[in-house]
Amino acid sequence: MKPSGSVPVALIGAGVRGSLAYGAWGLRHPERARIIAVAEPDDARRERFADEHGVAREARFHDWPELLTGGPPVGGVIVATPDQQHAEPAIRALELGLDVLLEKPVARTPQELGRLLTAARASAGRLTVAHPLRHAPLFEALVRMVGEGDVGRVMTIDHVENVGYLHFAHSFVRGNWRRIDESAPLILAKACHDFDLLAWLVGVPWTRVASFGSLSHFRPQSAPPGAPARCIEGCPVQSTCPFDSVAFYLDPTTPAPWLAAVTPDRSPEALRDALWRGPYGRCVYRCDNDVADHQVTIIDFADGTTATLTVSAFTADVTRTIRVMGSQAEIAGNLITGQLEVGQFTPGSPAPTKIEQVASAEDGHGGGDDRLMDAFVTGLEQRRAGGRLPLAEGALEAAVAGHVLAFAAEESRRTGSVVHASMHAT
Repeated sequence: MKPSGSVPVALIGAGVRGSLAYGAWGLRHPERARIIAVAEPDDARRERFADEHGVAREARFHDWPELLTGGPPVGGVIVATPDQQHAEPAIRALELGLDVLLEKPVARTPQELGRLLTAARASAGRLTVAHPLRHAPLFEALVRMVGEGDVGRVMTIDHVENVGYLHFAHSFVRGNWRRIDESAPLILAKACHDFDLLAWLVGVPWTRVASFGSLSHFRPQSAPPGAPARCIEGCPVQSTCPFDSVAFYLDPTTPAPWLAAVTPDRSPEALRDALWRGPYGRCVYRCDNDVADHQVTIIDFADGTTATLTVSAFTADVTRTIRVMGSQAEIAGNLITGQLEVGQFTPGSPAPTKIEQVASAEDGHGGGDDRLMDAFVTGLEQRRAGGRLPLAEGALEAAVAGHVLAFAAEESRRTGSVVHASMHAT
């Protein structure tokens, strides 16, 4: 039985994910969850979020320790801080017995991940890893079809994270995820939940990983002759450069979350000022980025299944595409179109290929963001009603399998070696 009244929730980190993914869900579903406390170091961002959600003055905090120590009682905590600040507030909240929804990557090192798992195993609360791809209708349907034997035995999977050339320039060249020391390697920051998807789809442990990639294009050596430090200064190739910040950020069709990272004021004057002063106005070839701009990983699983994951800046579309190749059929999917195309190995059949249109919501990650929040709040409601089932054995380890794969892939990329699962036990 679902308890009456909404569940009180605290938010740590009111940035793009905190406000536009998790916070926005709360505003649309106030009957189920209300964010009654917020911790955010940026004063303007904190006050704007708190006013929007009706957070009391005494429940607005600069730092997360203040919230967890002196904040109001809540049923759960959402941690949506920058990558390097994910694990510590989550660990402390778990030590307090709170349920936690933790944005990925949940940890930046295997050691940090080990501390988080230790806290989660000992806690009366529950850790939910932000894996929105697991909740996306397209991938839910794909896992169901594979589980029902639609492709026979799975032989190999080809999964591509099409980052998109503009998305990559925004987030991984100019933006918050451009440097390993300030965020995480590309393969962890961007693709740990792609690895999670592969591990979930195959359903058996991985054994070996090999990965290759580098920062090849977004470097000073690639800059056109005469290119200035900032696009707005006037560049000799500005009219033809696909990464021109002026054309991109002043375009009214640019996604709102990306503009929010540039400046909270969306006026053309404020945007131009930000391009003169802030990081998003820089030439993509004259930034301080060091994450790889393309990387390919090969995975060998215990049952002989193989998989590849390609993460690339050099794509026109921003989507994920996947092809599952089995002994009896193959299935190809595209997260943005929401289509699954099934090709049966049936010579002479009048319709060897069928297309299934999967209903996909308009929110982030192909509908996964909304469904992730729904699942987290459902858990809070069940806990409050006393009817929540215990976690299955190994569920925590399965939830972070993608992170372990990402750690192994980055180790392989850096060292040029094949990394074995025994070296990354959780």
